[in-house]
Amino acid sequence: MAQDLTEHRPGRAIALKLCAVFLFMVMAAIIKSVSGQVPPGQAVFFRSLFAIPVIALWLAQRGQLRAGLIPSNLMGHVWRGVFGTSAMALTFAGLGLLPLPEVTAIGYATPLFAVIFAALFLGERIRLIRISAVALGLVGVMIVIAPRLSVGADEISRAATLGAVMVLVASILRALVQIHVRRLVQTDHTAAIVFYFSVTASCLALLSAPLGWVIDHPSFVWVWPAQSVILWLITAGLIGGVAQIMVTSSYRFGGASMLAPFDYASMIFAALIGYLAFNEVPTGPILLGASLVIAGGILIIWREHQLGVDRSKSKPNQSPPGTP
Repeated sequence: MAQDLTEHRPGRAIALKLCAVFLFMVMAAIIKSVSGQVPPGQAVFFRSLFAIPVIALWLAQRGQLRAGLIPSNLMGHVWRGVFGTSAMALTFAGLGLLPLPEVTAIGYATPLFAVIFAALFLGERIRLIRISAVALGLVGVMIVIAPRLSVGADEISRAATLGAVMVLVASILRALVQIHVRRLVQTDHTAAIVFYFSVTASCLALLSAPLGWVIDHPSFVWVWPAQSVILWLITAGLIGGVAQIMVTSSYRFGGASMLAPFDYASMIFAALIGYLAFNEVPTGPILLGASLVIAGGILIIWREHQLGVDRSKSKPNQSPPGTP
């Protein structure tokens, strides 16, 4: 029987989760700072490629590298990579067109869409509480993006509208990733899911390079960036790998329902980093909309926790392993 490596250490779990959320915001800020110099596909390539050695070393240290190198459902990892890589590329493109807090706020729509897709694709029943939470969150998302939907005549307004649409589509794709991962964990080790996403994302991002030969547009044409930009991109990949390890490790010391609300600390970090690095100040609609989306997300988290408690109570007592 496999050894249970989990421990109940909520303080360490929360610290790891908050550090991971902060590092992901730092990574996003780095990508935003170089977005005008490299296309999104090239940024995804560096972000994914240089996360691989960090993740591989971590898995080796935990004795899980073998499990990470042997996928049971190879095509499942490929599709997870397609959805996840597309979401990452769209988010990176949106970072170059929108303020960091606005991108963060729109990204909070992911768990709302995940509830909808769980009902559509997994047959999960959603009742009034979760329907209300999704509706509240979607209203918040609309408040955030509404100023961008009225396309202005100038190029900046049109670019901002495109950025908002990109980030919203990325949120939908990330929700599809969550649904796909729920199926993937039934056949594959977590180590394989973590490792092969970075591998498939690197390969898929590399495939975007030939598009520049066909589509002569800055969004597709790969460039040879300055040495400082290359160093920043490598740093983003290393930070992304460390953050991915931290968020995975946090669930070793605390439950998902306990840690989920700390994802919303990203708005605080996004506001601080956006102000200090890019002189961005969150607008009223962003703060109001983000508050509603966060409220909807926390309501969903609470409801999932209640359902989990109910399911645990309804399970019959089981004999310990090895007893007749």
